[in-house]
Amino acid sequence: MTTLAPRRRVRGGWIGLLTLANVGVWAAFFGPLNLLLGQQAALFAPGNKENVLALVTGLGAAVSVVANPLAGALSDRTRGRFGRRHPWTLGGALAGAAALVLLSGANSVLTMAIGWCLVQAAVNVALAALTAEVPDHVPVDQRGVVGGWVGLAQMLGVLGGTALATAIGGIQWGYLGCATLLVAAVLPFVVRSRDPGGAAKPRLRPGRTLARFWVSPRAHPDFAWAWLTRFLLNLGNAFGTLYLLFFLTDAVRHPDPSTGVLILTSIYGVSMVATTVLAGRWSDRVGRRKVFVTAAAVVMAAALAVLMLWPVWPAVLVGTVVLGLGFGVYTSVDFALLTEVLPAEEDRAKDLGMINIASALPQVLAPAAAAPVLAYLGGYPALYGLAALVTLVGGLLVSRIRGVA
Repeated sequence: MTTLAPRRRVRGGWIGLLTLANVGVWAAFFGPLNLLLGQQAALFAPGNKENVLALVTGLGAAVSVVANPLAGALSDRTRGRFGRRHPWTLGGALAGAAALVLLSGANSVLTMAIGWCLVQAAVNVALAALTAEVPDHVPVDQRGVVGGWVGLAQMLGVLGGTALATAIGGIQWGYLGCATLLVAAVLPFVVRSRDPGGAAKPRLRPGRTLARFWVSPRAHPDFAWAWLTRFLLNLGNAFGTLYLLFFLTDAVRHPDPSTGVLILTSIYGVSMVATTVLAGRWSDRVGRRKVFVTAAAVVMAAALAVLMLWPVWPAVLVGTVVLGLGFGVYTSVDFALLTEVLPAEEDRAKDLGMINIASALPQVLAPAAAAPVLAYLGGYPALYGLAALVTLVGGLLVSRIRGVA
């Protein structure tokens, strides 16, 4: 559990700037993930596009597993006139934009993989610092609503990135649009928000780095259960979304799969807006987190079951609405819950980075698990059934957390 939690409530302007910055970060992730990488995979290897996409996204996710907690640990120990979080937020955004520009000019699977790994490394640096801003500045009884806005920002980023990739026209311009949005969204938060340096902390020493990153499940069981819950829910989400473009192409037989992805993302976003901030505010008011996460997981599993049983366009639309409603509740309340189980105040960003591994690692494991399911175990119905099961189990395991209501 964190100590020295802030007591002064943050204002709407600060929340708005943080939300905008997160929109840019998530657009940089999901514009490529939802559409552009799939289009490049189909361009470079039309007969092997699923495996190429799995390889590239898996490598990128592996990079993020290292980059996020490492950047968080470094920001925890950064002291200077520009603060401890902002230098990493701005530096990560600028480097991420440059990597997206590089990726826009990729001409082979190799350069595509290198470019995406650089994007993941840089943008995860910015994400690690931004995530730590919440426990740095927001009191516990306001984290549900702030978590709701952060969750809404994720969805707006997904929608914005996908819309840019679709509307601007062409793979190259799609990447350039995401790069521009990333920098334009992050700059106002860095320029206009306060980032105190704080007291000096011990430097990371190479010989002790791994030991500092390890959080003992025995000593901090709530942190371990929260990590596992997020891992399973994100694994289910990865199963359900990684091959969305190909699902619409090969199973649903949509006449324009790229436009179909944009339509589904838009519907998902509207549904999520309907519950995200409301659920976070409600959770703050009643002082409970776990029941919201479990309920959200049940709703999400039901939506994935719809995709499993009826892979036709009208059913996919209904499933997307239900999935967005459930994910909106989950995103806001789960984030608030996670900030309440962090082991140590001085390692906030590092520990949140370890939590973020639970979001990134499924991107590595899902392609390896999904490929044999698609090829040998029943195709897309089996894949969405597996996604529903994993999501439901994750929602039930949140009950093992004892220190949060």
